[in-house]
Amino acid sequence: MAALMWISHSERPLKVDELCHALGVEVGSPNLDADDVPSIGTLLACCQGLVTVDKEASTVRLIHYTLHEYLRAHPELFGTVHSTMAETCLSYLNSQQVRDLSTRPSPDIKGTAFLEYSSVYWGVHAKRDLSGCANLLALKLFGDYNNHISIRTLLKALESIGYSYGIDFDKPHLMSGLHCASFFGIVEIVTDLIEVEGCDINQRDCVDNTPLVWAALNGHEGVIEILLKRGDICSDKAGRFGQGTLWCAAFNGHVGVTKMLLERSEVNPNKPDNDGRTPLWSAAYNGHAEVVKMLLERSEVTPDKPHNDGRTPLWSAACDGHTQVVKMLLQRSEVNPDKPDNDGRTPLWSAAYNGHADVVKKLLERSEVNPDNLNKNGQTPLWRAAYNGKAEVVRMLLQRSEVNPDKPDNDGRTPLWSAAYNGHAEVVKMLLERGEVNPDNLNMNGQTPLWRAAYNGKVEVVKMLLQRSEVNPDKPDNDGRTPLWSAAYSGHAEVVKMLLERSEVTPDKPHNDGRTPLWSAAYNGHTEVVKILLEQSEVNPDKPHNDGRTPLWSAADYGHAEVVKMLLERSEVNPDNLNMNGQTPLWRAAFNGKAEVVKILLQRSEVNPDKPDNDGRTPLWSAAYNGHMEVVGMLLGRDGINPSKSDNGGQTPLQLATMI
Repeated sequence: MAALMWISHSERPLKVDELCHALGVEVGSPNLDADDVPSIGTLLACCQGLVTVDKEASTVRLIHYTLHEYLRAHPELFGTVHSTMAETCLSYLNSQQVRDLSTRPSPDIKGTAFLEYSSVYWGVHAKRDLSGCANLLALKLFGDYNNHISIRTLLKALESIGYSYGIDFDKPHLMSGLHCASFFGIVEIVTDLIEVEGCDINQRDCVDNTPLVWAALNGHEGVIEILLKRGDICSDKAGRFGQGTLWCAAFNGHVGVTKMLLERSEVNPNKPDNDGRTPLWSAAYNGHAEVVKMLLERSEVTPDKPHNDGRTPLWSAACDGHTQVVKMLLQRSEVNPDKPDNDGRTPLWSAAYNGHADVVKKLLERSEVNPDNLNKNGQTPLWRAAYNGKAEVVRMLLQRSEVNPDKPDNDGRTPLWSAAYNGHAEVVKMLLERGEVNPDNLNMNGQTPLWRAAYNGKVEVVKMLLQRSEVNPDKPDNDGRTPLWSAAYSGHAEVVKMLLERSEVTPDKPHNDGRTPLWSAAYNGHTEVVKILLEQSEVNPDKPHNDGRTPLWSAADYGHAEVVKMLLERSEVNPDNLNMNGQTPLWRAAFNGKAEVVKILLQRSEVNPDKPDNDGRTPLWSAAYNGHMEVVGMLLGRDGINPSKSDNGGQTPLQLATMI
């Protein structure tokens, strides 16, 4: 029954060793006895087929999820579940074996499989049901808590989930028992600890949080109430990053704690953290409408106060789509509904960016809001919505006469361009229906919407744009790369086919460096595209780059064997062509150790296997230089290879081989 209790009521799935060690703990015992730890085989046998091991996750689970649900819903079957689990965890942590563990950064924790779970979750179980035994065991643990390994284990777990980060474990004081009990919200233990002589209830821990801040973060009203009764409590003392108790409670939406703190005269309800974010800002950011309402009732609160980056509470609520909070803030006359952040992004811009249509609608109802406002990059709300494919928002913005549907950003990219870039066909369709939109507009690099859609393989968008008579399907960018070139380079065969169906498209048009669509496809090993292009009579399969590298040379360079085979089937292709450095395809394949390509090229009678480049380095030399012994062996098997042939610097392949 104990195994079923742990499996069904643990805070996370237990690993095999964790469960076995938990079952081996004797509550209250000062030592752990390895003989009491059952084997997994014994455990499974005792559970009579109700338990199994998830081999992929190395965790133990019940065989049927319905059984897990039933046992979870009926804790009374096991008696006092959570107090028993808390007692077990605390007994484990208080054992001499665990207490003897070093608190240095990398202690040897072999044999303490239950350490992590006990350290992180004992308090969760204790809060749910604290027995007198668990209370005593917790106080015993806290007797020397700062030097106990469990404190580091807990802090590291919190750090890993983003609860606290950048913890300085070298600080002499990490966390007290009061901090820990306040974090978990265990009222009885907090009550006992604050009565201890010399207890500093305002002490900061290693992350600069006080016990009150931890309780506020987690919404533990009972602990808050006890701590606030102390006359020496500093209820407005900021924790980490300047975030006070009220800020923490507001950020996490803890209504009860927020209410309690707002009743304290010393608590400043408008106090910002180090980043300038007020409690109202933090509540609005997370959409905690009830907390926002409470804060707005306070006259000290500035409802439009921006944080250091210029984002107001309205901005942050709009960005995350918290419609109810947006509505509340818009009712305040002090709130500027069009106030931009430091990057020029307004609340409307941020809502459009994330596609929050209801918020966009609310903001557009305000006359002060400019629906075509630019951010610092020259991007309008429409531009950003189009870029992210937020069709509903795009539709709403296009209904506004003030919105220019073809307004480019600072890089010359229009809303249509940005939608085409990401393949948002529905948005592209809407924009193309507008007469003001130029479907062939160029960005600063000379790339049209078609060019970019082709490059990214957005088939549906390419199809739509090719239906427009204004679109030039062969328009090159500033580097001379056509839409066909860009599609071939990226290996988008379907787009290549569509473009080749257009008579205006030149299938062998090189870009400024002389690389043709075929060259770029061969270079990247796009076999299907190479095949399509080779079927075009206008395509020269041996057309070199400006530095003399042919499609075959580029395919050999990167070891694209299938492409090499296809090119060698064409009689026009010279398999021994030289680039500007006098290097043949074989030379380059040997240099890079592309054994399969070397083998293919060596089968061609036209290929000179010992042909040196301009520096006198032969294919054998280049293979030996890079240690490609398989290629070296293949070349040495050919007649006419001179292993003693030196390069212009006097080094021979044989000398290079002895240096490897």
